[in-house]
Amino acid sequence: MSPDQKRLAAGLMRVNHAGEMAAQALYQGQSLTARDPKLADKLKYASIEEADHLNWCRNRLEELDERPSLLDPLWYAGSFAIGMAAGIAGDRWNLGFLAETEHQVVRHLDNHLDRLPENDVRSRAIVEQMKIDEQGHAELAENLGAAELPQPIKQFMKLTSKVMTNLAEKV
Repeated sequence: MSPDQKRLAAGLMRVNHAGEMAAQALYQGQSLTARDPKLADKLKYASIEEADHLNWCRNRLEELDERPSLLDPLWYAGSFAIGMAAGIAGDRWNLGFLAETEHQVVRHLDNHLDRLPENDVRSRAIVEQMKIDEQGHAELAENLGAAELPQPIKQFMKLTSKVMTNLAEKV
């Protein structure tokens, strides 16, 4: 890859790593406050899959001679609190938050696939597999009875994600 392509790929993989750091915390917070023990177990299992994604992104950053976002502790703490709040709201809202989060992540990953250099086969493969897994998490949440979130909450989630992705790509 050219230096510009490598820089672009690294920035996008840094964003993905930050997103997976946030996903870890989100699922952990949600599983702690879920009322149904079976749901808590499913959220813990999803967290394990997210750990795989986190490791793939970290390894890819190392391959690109780059580092994760310096703001990862912030992403983790904020997402953990949000996850706990979603769980406290009740299991249907918890699942609704999970489904909406994953739908937004899938759209975000589609955008990364559009932006990643065509010759960056390794990053593209990671993002494509993450997209499949995230779509599966959204479908699981919906199948378990996710509530449809109100539009203002969806918009707030989208705005928060935009701030995070813009910062994580550079910092």
